[in-house]
Amino acid sequence: MKYTQLGRTGLKVSRLVLGTMNFGPQTNESDSHSLMDAALDAGVNFFDTANVYGWGENKGRTEEILGTWFAQGGDRRDKVVLATKVYGNMGPDGEAWPNHDKLSALNIRRAVDASLKRLQTDHIDLYQFHHVDRSTPAEEIWQAIDVLIQQGKILYAGSSNFAGYKIAQANETAKRLGSFGLVSEQCLYNLMARDAEMEVIPAAQEYGLGVIPWSPLQGGLLGGALRKEREGGGGTRSTTGRSAEGLADPKVRAQIQAYEDLLDKHGLEPGEVGLAWLLTRPGITGPISGPRTREQLDSALRAVELELSEEVLASLEEIFPGPGPSPESFAW
Repeated sequence: MKYTQLGRTGLKVSRLVLGTMNFGPQTNESDSHSLMDAALDAGVNFFDTANVYGWGENKGRTEEILGTWFAQGGDRRDKVVLATKVYGNMGPDGEAWPNHDKLSALNIRRAVDASLKRLQTDHIDLYQFHHVDRSTPAEEIWQAIDVLIQQGKILYAGSSNFAGYKIAQANETAKRLGSFGLVSEQCLYNLMARDAEMEVIPAAQEYGLGVIPWSPLQGGLLGGALRKEREGGGGTRSTTGRSAEGLADPKVRAQIQAYEDLLDKHGLEPGEVGLAWLLTRPGITGPISGPRTREQLDSALRAVELELSEEVLASLEEIFPGPGPSPESFAW
């Protein structure tokens, strides 16, 4: 496994992030534990979750699955850089109860204690804001975060789904208050979704944030969707949901066909190339892989070692052109 620093911190994390969103809804507890053991054995030390994972009436279930895995011992918790998130409503009995969501000091305090209990740990390494809260002053958020750091409940703070200017605002406020500020941004970024290159990634680099792409395969579209369609892989992520909607668009379908044809020519696997491409991009700490099976985890692990040729990289750029540098791409 390859490692890198998380943004401007001294924290070393694996270049592949284990996403746990499927643990509970798609993968049962026993299989989830096996996947985490396999990831740790392979050197993956960066695990990402969120308090709302499990969804609906089962919100919090994914954190509980991580907690029972940590409780098995064997230095599991000590070896893992644990990241979770706060923002979504965690009201009692699934109700959208006031002050059980977003980033007020009250909810941050309540949410972190609940996450620690579910995770069966005394601290969270990276506590991430799952979304922008436009109704809570940044000063209040940093006050709450600084208290948690002083209490030893969290070590670092990160953002997710922030615009570039929100990253700047957050860290300028933190600087003024003497706080450490954001150290990471988790954003949608992949070959097909490159808007983050305009403002988000440059802002993250400017302020020393590591960038953690989510949905690196665009909901399965970049994971061999057309091949699986031909093979009759019904019910898989690549043939349902966002992937199926994408393939219904003739322009998207043509892009994916060109992508798969290119990789067939070079004897490469689509899912592995989608992840490996992200690892060539400036400012990227590591993409989040959310496996449901051991086969998917093994594929993601191979991607970390995959070296893409200049020819392949150039061809990928032709198929999926990015927006170009900002502001040059929209100005003289």
